[in-house]
Amino acid sequence: MLIREELELNERRTLSSRACLSESSAGREREEELCDIRTCFMRDRDRIVHCKSFRRLKDKTQVFLSPQGDHYRTRMMHTLEVSQTARTVARCLMLNEDLVEAIALGHDLGHTPFGHAGERALDAVSPFGFRHYEQSVRVAQVLEKEGRGLNLTREVLDGILNHGTARHPSTLEGQAVRLCDKISYIHHDMDDAERAKILFETDIPPHLRELLGKTTRERLNTFIHDIVATSRDSGEVVMSPEIAEAMRELRAFLFEHLYSNPTAKSEETKAVSMISQMYEYYVKQPQKMAEEYIRMIRQGEDVEKVVCDYISGMTDQYSKAKFEELFIPKSWSVY
Repeated sequence: MLIREELELNERRTLSSRACLSESSAGREREEELCDIRTCFMRDRDRIVHCKSFRRLKDKTQVFLSPQGDHYRTRMMHTLEVSQTARTVARCLMLNEDLVEAIALGHDLGHTPFGHAGERALDAVSPFGFRHYEQSVRVAQVLEKEGRGLNLTREVLDGILNHGTARHPSTLEGQAVRLCDKISYIHHDMDDAERAKILFETDIPPHLRELLGKTTRERLNTFIHDIVATSRDSGEVVMSPEIAEAMRELRAFLFEHLYSNPTAKSEETKAVSMISQMYEYYVKQPQKMAEEYIRMIRQGEDVEKVVCDYISGMTDQYSKAKFEELFIPKSWSVY
């Protein structure tokens, strides 16, 4: 018996009847020979970790643009924290951890530089709109590996596409990632806000602190325990109504006092303007993009969509360097 077959047998024996088994996967867009030592979801996880777009997450904004400090979260750290939290939930519910991990690690591959400010900028200027969860699928299936894509399983793609607030993943593993994405950024964004002295624990409404916990650690613990307890006898991965409502209130509090805070977001207007100008420039002069993107246009892709591909794939620092190259005059020298 192959090692992969032993792993699949172990899934059948140990996982919940509601878990998504590797051997039951709906497969890939392009059929491939099965690996002898890894299940299909293990392969997806490995492909994501080794792809270029995953590595670029370390230089993309989470909340604070180019923060001066070693401990503020980047998009990479957010991704890893989502993965860790979702795996904890999956293990407690006896779901497929490999599927959860692959979805979590891939869910933000398509995120723009400068976080949601960059996403809003591209959404405003592109005739196709721009949503990072759709772009994450496009990165995985179209842009990676010089246009060949990662050819991920349908279950992983479904989880990536549907991790947004109003979306509905088809697997319990996808539902776990969707919830853990939210509780992770609520947890770590408040932690970063406290580190930046923009918010303090005492700013949080007292009834939320009393119910959820008086520290970021306590609140994360409350969320995870509630998901596990509520979901054990449910057909979904969900929170209890009381905790879910409290989470919505806390999220609304963060939107009002952090995500719209002029101190935290003081540079966002510049970032939006920069990305908008770069978009207009490359739409008019697509030949100035990297060769792989020019090739996509030659192959029939819409210019506007490819320009979004190019800009959204940039890191914060690279986009600033490209903007300076395009729009900031260089000093003249005879040397």
